[in-house]
Amino acid sequence: MYYIYIIQSLKDGSFYIGQSKDIERRLEKHNKANSGYTATKKPWKLVYSEEFNSRTEAIKREKFLKAQKSKEFIERLISE
Repeated sequence: MYYIYIIQSLKDGSFYIGQSKDIERRLEKHNKANSGYTATKKPWKLVYSEEFNSRTEAIKREKFLKAQKSKEFIERLISE
């Protein structure tokens, strides 16, 4: 299985969208990062995920979510 996930920074409330086969391991990597976007905003918590049968499907959904460029859209998605 493949997953898209949304994590939220406990530092400033911002969101990050990604895809992975192992969300827990990926979250751990985000929280241990020493460089890059997620390193500056850690710690992170998982707030949303979706499961897909193929990586292609997961990437398609990830690109759609990232294209929304709307914090309000992400907050509505999480609350549903």
